Amino acid sequence: MKYLLTCVMACAVLLSCNTKPKEEKQEETVEIKSLPSTTLLGIAEAKKIIELPLHCIELEYPNRLGQTLGSDEDLKSPQALRPIFYGCYDWHSSVHGFWSIVTLMEKYPEIDADRSIRTRLNKLITEENLAVELAFFDDVNNTSFERTYGWAWFLKLQQALLQWEDADAQRWAKIFQPLADKLVGRYTEYLPKLLYPIRTGTHNNSAFGLSLPLEYAQATGNKAFEKVIVDNAKRLYLSDKDCNLSYEPSGSDFLSPCLEEARLMSKVLPAAEFKVWLKAFLPSIYQADFALEVAKVSDRTDGQLVHLDGLNFSRATCLQDISKTDPSLATVLLPLADKHFQSAFKNISGDDYMGSHWLGSFALYSLLHK
Repeated sequence: MKYLLTCVMACAVLLSCNTKPKEEKQEETVEIKSLPSTTLLGIAEAKKIIELPLHCIELEYPNRLGQTLGSDEDLKSPQALRPIFYGCYDWHSSVHGFWSIVTLMEKYPEIDADRSIRTRLNKLITEENLAVELAFFDDVNNTSFERTYGWAWFLKLQQALLQWEDADAQRWAKIFQPLADKLVGRYTEYLPKLLYPIRTGTHNNSAFGLSLPLEYAQATGNKAFEKVIVDNAKRLYLSDKDCNLSYEPSGSDFLSPCLEEARLMSKVLPAAEFKVWLKAFLPSIYQADFALEVAKVSDRTDGQLVHLDGLNFSRATCLQDISKTDPSLATVLLPLADKHFQSAFKNISGDDYMGSHWLGSFALYSLLHK
């Protein structure tokens, strides 16, 4: 009897040891399968995001001008210098705040049922105001102002307006077109001079600065500009190999140098050619255990440290786009993308202004690429 009892207890222990790992494995599988669709762009998300730029597009201070002064005459208020894009802390954040607003107005017209948003935009987007903005870009001391990050976002804004079949949007696009044309010219002049790509994880990143204007060129059918982007992207990046993700992120990154480059090349190269390039550039991404730890923010009131929330959004966008080029990558990259997105999305509303004035656009851009 004692021997029988011992056997029963031993079997119970063995069974419990054998079944527990299976239960844990099953839970992991279910969680991973559900991750990529946890958040999509619906009206609730649209309302959450649009509140952020609506709060700040006419909020003049605090403000970071980022200009080069040529004389005392350049010491003017942000609104005097930039009568359209003076809010949201800096010029580029204001620009992509406008992009978020018009994108969401097009997708969800009910978000502006009382037309109050449209009224505000009509007040800001005028030919007179654009003339002042345009003149600033002609200032000899500021020809490289917002190169290329702000340039890229302005072309993205113009793309959104041109694609929206709405009378006001078309009128705004017509007002903005001279500045869009000027920036296309600036890109065309600048890129051949850029002998080496800028691989930082912040505003000057060349790969990000090429991705958005490529989308603009393709959407508007500007073949000449598209060729400029594609030719220079290949010149700058085609021979790159072995990008080391273990060195990312730096302390104030909101872009991933490795992933932004891979995302750009996924738009530039045919799928088969891109797959060969990617295996040489990021071989680790094809490993079954590929992992990428979510970036942590220690202080969201610090304008540099909160950049890492933006990194999580931009990583999500890159991983989503890269996975579309090769279905075998999706099972690994999409869960990682969603993990990064979710970690940042919970912070975008009710957050300190250092993050709230710009993070909504990165959330929206990521949601549009799901």
